[in-house]
Amino acid sequence: MQRQHYYKTTDIARAVGCHPNTVRRFEASGFIASVPRNPRNGYRRYSEVHLRQMQLARLALQYPYPGGKAVVLACVYHCAAGRLGDALQSAYQYRSNIRAEIVQAQAAVDFVERWSSGTPLERISKTLNTSAAARLLGLSSDTLRNWERNGLLRVPRNPANGYRQYGRAEVGRLRVIRMLREAGYSMMAILRLLNHLDIGGGEITQGQEIARVLDTPSGEEDFLSIADQWLTTLHAQEERAQQMILQLEATLAEATS
Repeated sequence: MQRQHYYKTTDIARAVGCHPNTVRRFEASGFIASVPRNPRNGYRRYSEVHLRQMQLARLALQYPYPGGKAVVLACVYHCAAGRLGDALQSAYQYRSNIRAEIVQAQAAVDFVERWSSGTPLERISKTLNTSAAARLLGLSSDTLRNWERNGLLRVPRNPANGYRQYGRAEVGRLRVIRMLREAGYSMMAILRLLNHLDIGGGEITQGQEIARVLDTPSGEEDFLSIADQWLTTLHAQEERAQQMILQLEATLAEATS
């Protein structure tokens, strides 16, 4: 009978590329199964199962979590509990969530392409005040003012009373901003695109070019804005979800062989 091989905390940490404290923290958080101790010296004794669980947890638990973190946590917890079938189902669901996010993000790009080509998006016959424009778009008045404060649009004022006046151009622009926000694009990414459109006129009209501008921070933007590359991020997360699936399938096949 072959003697079972055990790993030390440092072995697991080295194998997955993290600090030993991270391994202990993952055990305390339930991301891997409880680790038995050596009765002679009290040291943890990790098995091959623990190593696989740690590899999955390190792969899965990386921000952001398109479509929500809950399904990712469920995958990790199921794996730690030995419920590999449930873990695999959660991993497939996570990949499906990401793909839905990609479709939504691309739909936003297509919508912007239509708007930037000059196709009218509104049929309003008169200007609207802030509350009326907010109702039309299903947004709050504070959201509209916040977008204006952040430079996403300029709203003309009534010279008689100073109230904002939203016409077809402003409402169409607001629809584009709302669509992009709902698709997961940051304020900085949207501002970058709108500035390009405002400066370049009709030069940026192809969907591929719009996606490139949304996805490529300029050299003048700060470090945080570099994380705005949403479409690139989504595709990277889709690949990560696929790696989770492949790892779980291999673990499941090994466990049932």
